[in-house]
Amino acid sequence: MVQASPKVPLSIMNANRDELLDLTMQIAEGNLPKDLQGHVFLVAPAGTVDSNSLPYKDGNTCLNGDGMIYRFDFNQPGEVRWKQRLTKTPDYKADEDTQNIRNPLVRDLLRFRNHGLIRFSWLLGSRNELNTGFLPMKFPGESNERLLITYDAGRPYEVDTQTLELVTPVGKLNEWEGAIDFPIYRYKPILSTAHPVYDTYKHEMFTVNYARTLSQYLNDIIRQLKAEKAKQQEQEKHQRLSLICESLEQVLNGKFWNNDFVYLMRWDGKGELKKWQLFHPDNSPVTIRQSMHQIGVTEDYIVLMDTAFTTGIEQILTNIPDIPLIDERKLFRVEPSPDSTIYIIRRDDLQDGTKKVVAQKIVIPLEASHFLVDYENPGNKITLHAAHICAWDVAEWLRKSDRSPYDTSQPVSPRLSGTQQSPMDISRMGRYVIDVNNLSVKEKEVISDRDCTWGTGLFTYLDRLPSSGMTPKKLDNIYWVSFGLWEELTTESMREQYEDYPYREVPLNEVLQLAKEGKPSCLFRLNTASNESMRIEDYYKFPPGHIALSPQFIPRSVGEESSTNGYIMCTVFTPERDEIWIFDAENLDDKQPLCKLYHPQLNFGLSLHTTWLQNLGPAQDKYRVPVAEDYPHSILKELLDRIDSLSSLDDAPVPRGGQDLKTELKQEIQNLFE
Repeated sequence: MVQASPKVPLSIMNANRDELLDLTMQIAEGNLPKDLQGHVFLVAPAGTVDSNSLPYKDGNTCLNGDGMIYRFDFNQPGEVRWKQRLTKTPDYKADEDTQNIRNPLVRDLLRFRNHGLIRFSWLLGSRNELNTGFLPMKFPGESNERLLITYDAGRPYEVDTQTLELVTPVGKLNEWEGAIDFPIYRYKPILSTAHPVYDTYKHEMFTVNYARTLSQYLNDIIRQLKAEKAKQQEQEKHQRLSLICESLEQVLNGKFWNNDFVYLMRWDGKGELKKWQLFHPDNSPVTIRQSMHQIGVTEDYIVLMDTAFTTGIEQILTNIPDIPLIDERKLFRVEPSPDSTIYIIRRDDLQDGTKKVVAQKIVIPLEASHFLVDYENPGNKITLHAAHICAWDVAEWLRKSDRSPYDTSQPVSPRLSGTQQSPMDISRMGRYVIDVNNLSVKEKEVISDRDCTWGTGLFTYLDRLPSSGMTPKKLDNIYWVSFGLWEELTTESMREQYEDYPYREVPLNEVLQLAKEGKPSCLFRLNTASNESMRIEDYYKFPPGHIALSPQFIPRSVGEESSTNGYIMCTVFTPERDEIWIFDAENLDDKQPLCKLYHPQLNFGLSLHTTWLQNLGPAQDKYRVPVAEDYPHSILKELLDRIDSLSSLDDAPVPRGGQDLKTELKQEIQNLFE
């Protein structure tokens, strides 16, 4: 008898948007360790103001959504308290307001919609959903750690660690360059990194701001949109397509799309952002093909990577809601590169008064979206640790149109539309020693494991010593979770995309067979102290039908400060519900976790990154970006002038006794400024 493939837990598909305060987690199994301490912060997308929950009815990716911050408090003996709150930026309020406009045509043109990974309004701009990661910081003279929450397509914001409310963005809006510079948007599309870095020794925060032009693709996109418009009978959709086509033609004809650029930005926690544009040694600007999902800092260098998470402005052009094009995956999209392009910048070159800095480039085989670096760089040698997500397009999701590679006449399970797809090869763990002096890899070790490394994505480690708050200078143990291999998440489109993957380790037919059998989600500890010691020292296989995400290292409150003296907390999606599991970091391969926690009201979706704070404190009051300064009234005239300039709005019918479309649009835009 053939054993059925494990089913993907449906608990990973749903999430609620309830903001909950001060609830107590319940113990499902085991006991809480007595030497747990501090507070774990978790973030996950939680749907949008018009969806009210996850999943999305249209099958859009669950990675798009307002961030929900969850805080789990381990500072009371014998219990875990928990609270959760949505991240509500100024554009969140605009999103709410535009959903409630009474005139359906005006509402259709103004409101925000999900465009794949990005939420966007063609007249107002881009949402900053703050749903991806965190960064703790503690600058000199401060008594408590500060906490940033991040997103690939927006500015980071500071969070009040006690209330979970947003405090302030980092940098005024005019300190950031938009990914496009026309038309003028109230909510400027910005591309940054979900993983800025903080140097605990030199007290500097680093992030990036970049753009990549898509103007070479606009002709094809406009042509297909016009063909779709000619077929469209619904007035709202026809009017929206007319607006989109005219906007894109203005961009194309006026050459308004920003050229490619990358800015490295530094912040001291209180003043303006300092920024430098990156150039190659030949004085040509550095360009990014995919994204800059993660960056790294060492004692003397900043390390950037063109990461295999392809998110950007192209999302709004290729994932237009309610308007299916010929093939949204083939109209235009950036497929991940199988190589990792790394840029290295000398920190000593970041001098006040200069605007440009040279970035040295090195390319290593195998793609990655997450990497870490040792802080120390002896002899100008950087040690880089990467999870190579081989043949796994993590910016893609299961769509309603996806077919099974086992029988292309059959759809993949529609109940899972919007979640991640399975990888098409085994992931590999890499450790590299890069000699900056001659831009070469002096040492490398790349390993995989047939059980543990299928879809290795999220990580945790001892990132700050509790006694001092300082970053360890060398990483000798990193904990990773893997997604596993699932028949229900294996698609014909990804099979086609990776059919000729250049670095294949497991034959494609074997990958498909293994997916039918199922490979478990795993938590494992990787010894990274040296290339010689590089191996998986310890692991836990989750039961069939379970997926683990979002690991977090929690140091023990007693004993030595070491990279294994603590606990690992992670989210676990079971066939019945969402749970929190706690493991002994020194002994993962025990038969069971130490403790399993749940609550009937705990319901998160595809959870992402975490962080740990030893203590909470009131938000600092020294740095604030006032909303009125960030979104000045002066931009209103430019927005209204743009409405007047759009001829595509002139032909809209005027209801009896009503106002013309332009007048109503301008009135609603003015209302947003009140």
